[in-house]
Amino acid sequence: AYTVRPAAAPRPRPVPAAERVVPWLRIGAAYAWRLILIGIVVYGVFSVLGSFQLIAVALFLALIVTTVLRPLTDLLNRILPRPLCVAVALVGSLLLLLALLALVGNAVAGESARLAGEFRGGVHRIEEWLQRPPFRLSPGRLSELENQVTHYLSTHRSSLLSRAVSGLGRVVEVVTGAALALFSSVFFIHSGERLWGWIRDNLLPSGARTAWDRAGRVAWRAFAGYTRGIIIVAATNAVLVGIALLVLRVPLALPLTLLEFFAAFVPLVGSPVALGVATVVALAGRGPITALAVLALIVVIGQLEGHVLHPLVMSWAVRLHPLVVAVSVIAGSIIAGVIGAVVAVPLVSVVWAVLRALRAVPP
Repeated sequence: AYTVRPAAAPRPRPVPAAERVVPWLRIGAAYAWRLILIGIVVYGVFSVLGSFQLIAVALFLALIVTTVLRPLTDLLNRILPRPLCVAVALVGSLLLLLALLALVGNAVAGESARLAGEFRGGVHRIEEWLQRPPFRLSPGRLSELENQVTHYLSTHRSSLLSRAVSGLGRVVEVVTGAALALFSSVFFIHSGERLWGWIRDNLLPSGARTAWDRAGRVAWRAFAGYTRGIIIVAATNAVLVGIALLVLRVPLALPLTLLEFFAAFVPLVGSPVALGVATVVALAGRGPITALAVLALIVVIGQLEGHVLHPLVMSWAVRLHPLVVAVSVIAGSIIAGVIGAVVAVPLVSVVWAVLRALRAVPP
């Protein structure tokens, strides 16, 4: 008979010194280097976009135009050929925009003489207001401030003129970007699906096409929903502000209303800035009482936008926490100025929608 000896127990493997750390520290280190890699990639992407800022901004504007005019084009396509629908939508929107700008220009030109007198009287009222409590500025101090401003303008006249001339280059860039955005929007509106299908089938590996196609469609729905929602919010804010400024008889009510509309595209920040400009105009043109009324309007519009319009109108888009919106706007403004503040929130919304779509298990 043979006796079977039990196998010897394996000797315990010595634990390396690198693994003799607490689990939470090891997990934190694993997340840390991955976050560093993600940060490097994000920084590289923004650096590349900064080098091609004009092209990136033009394509972003083209996507916005596409989200606005694509439903109108699809509606007209029921009775008209597709190319004619694109032409009608683009030309009609351009004519509407030019008519609005002409209306604003006529309003400013028609009120220029009256506004000059009101602003002169407004400046005098501001000086009298600063001389009373709590500021108690003496007339000599106000005259000294005026002399300092005049001296600064006369001393730095050449530098200010050179900055104005260099600003003409920015005008050329703006015109170029607008032309590229219009040219790109024609193809996006006419055959955006075919462009996306060509990119998917020719530039992506076959195994990743399904996931990328799902991510692309979710990203477009999130971007389109956010853009249309923010346009509705901006239009609502502009109408309310315009009515209030007309009731308060604030000068330049129509241009200030248009400024409020475009400023509302920067969430949480743009609308208060535009109403701050309206407050200064009201202070110079109508006095401190009207300026205080416009200042109260800033609080009312901010509460209405944050607690009513955004939760109701933006319900079909990707909803983000107000803290995420605020951090995104500040981070975008640090990276790319005003353009970054405008692009930050829709970019974060699209990224969050894509992550949610890719994380879900497809049926």
